[in-house]
Amino acid sequence: MRIGLAQIIQESNTFVPFKTTLDHFSAQYIRQGEAVLRELDSVQIELTGMLSVLETNNATPIPLIATHGSCGGPLTRECFSTLLRLLVQEIKSAPRLDGLLLALHGSMAAEDQEDCESEILNSVRRLLPEGTPIGVSLDLHAHVTPQMLQKNVFFVGYESYPHVDMFRTGQKTAQILIDTISGKIKPVMALSKKPMIISPVNSRTTEGPMTEIVAKARCLENDKEVLAASYFMVQPWLDFKDLGFASLVCTDGSANKAQFHADKLSNIAWRLRDSLLPNLDSLDNAIIKGLSTPGTAVVADCGDATSGGAAGDSITVLKTLLRLNVDKNPGLTYVTLVDAPAAGLAAKLGIGSKIKTRLGHSLSRNDGTPLEIEAIVKTITNGIFKMSAGLEGAEMNFGLTAVLEIGSIRIAVRSISGLEWDTGQFTSVGLDLTQAKLVFVKSPSHFRATFGPYASQIFTADTPGPTRVNIAKVNYEKLQRPIHPLDKI
Repeated sequence: MRIGLAQIIQESNTFVPFKTTLDHFSAQYIRQGEAVLRELDSVQIELTGMLSVLETNNATPIPLIATHGSCGGPLTRECFSTLLRLLVQEIKSAPRLDGLLLALHGSMAAEDQEDCESEILNSVRRLLPEGTPIGVSLDLHAHVTPQMLQKNVFFVGYESYPHVDMFRTGQKTAQILIDTISGKIKPVMALSKKPMIISPVNSRTTEGPMTEIVAKARCLENDKEVLAASYFMVQPWLDFKDLGFASLVCTDGSANKAQFHADKLSNIAWRLRDSLLPNLDSLDNAIIKGLSTPGTAVVADCGDATSGGAAGDSITVLKTLLRLNVDKNPGLTYVTLVDAPAAGLAAKLGIGSKIKTRLGHSLSRNDGTPLEIEAIVKTITNGIFKMSAGLEGAEMNFGLTAVLEIGSIRIAVRSISGLEWDTGQFTSVGLDLTQAKLVFVKSPSHFRATFGPYASQIFTADTPGPTRVNIAKVNYEKLQRPIHPLDKI
């Protein structure tokens, strides 16, 4: 078997004031052809999971393209068209494919396209022989649309949030594809949606209400005819009409059975909708309680979550810390900020220098005013480190990074936005988590996988911004109403 392998991943946010360009993908990686395989190493992602199954089944992988644009604004049309053109070129130059594996996110949008995944599928299906099966892995925050359900295409979503099962999801997707090509099974998909948006704060699959849905999905898969049962809490910061919770079930040949089980999963989510609402602290309360808690308190700055597409350049937390005189507290406080000009100036001045500059809102200029600060440059690094969970083994590139000191506050000022999932964002710049009193992460939940072991207590702050986790306060304009929790239904 000759199986094509491709990855084009980005999670979009329509509430940020900037677009994602090809530079954002290049800052991570854009690999074509054999370079896709050479650069994977031991990274635990969908592609490596897919590869492991192909190797076990003596199938020949045909690497096409692999790229990751992280999270941010919708792609420019030029950016999306370029990535799509690269994929099309690789397929056209490849030998005849018996099947295709795609690692996609499911919530990638362009400035003129709300459903990039459907456009990708439409483009590649035209290039493949009639009946060629396509297996697609999706993030469980995918915005699943009816247009995505196409002939000879099946989907498998992550099972866990925080996302620690990317490799397993790739394996699961690849095995279904192999069995399809071998004639053992015939995947059939069914979709069920509910008018509800689940806050990422209370949608963890390891604890809380979502565990009931997870358990039901895994139970369904004990039926040999149910090939995959997936649930999608959706990327909530997309202002699209048909946004909502979705369940997808893939069965062996039975459309009725797939629909019955998909409806069952979405009905459970609907029944749990009120218990899925998050418990949040105000930022002031989170700081005050964190300072009074023994050990290290980790605080989620949810409104500026880079893993949800925010710029990571809001100075709301820093301003509040200074207003509450936390810089004079004997315990250390760690925060992060995306501000390339400030990082560049710090590097120019050098370690030990005093720096006076404006911090914040270097990308989201319309969302706030920079803060004038005076600090001491403590550390300069290249911002590169290896992640330990989720994208285990993957290289994260935050670009030129400077640690600035304001009293007991340490600000890791970096040049490039990126996922704040991993403790490496602090340890790679010399900040020891065991020495901190307060640690701030721009993430609603995923940080728990690596920061949890260091935290004596975790607080979720209801901070403002383009990734606000209090969904009732998100200013949707296109969203079809009524919908929970914006409306009582």
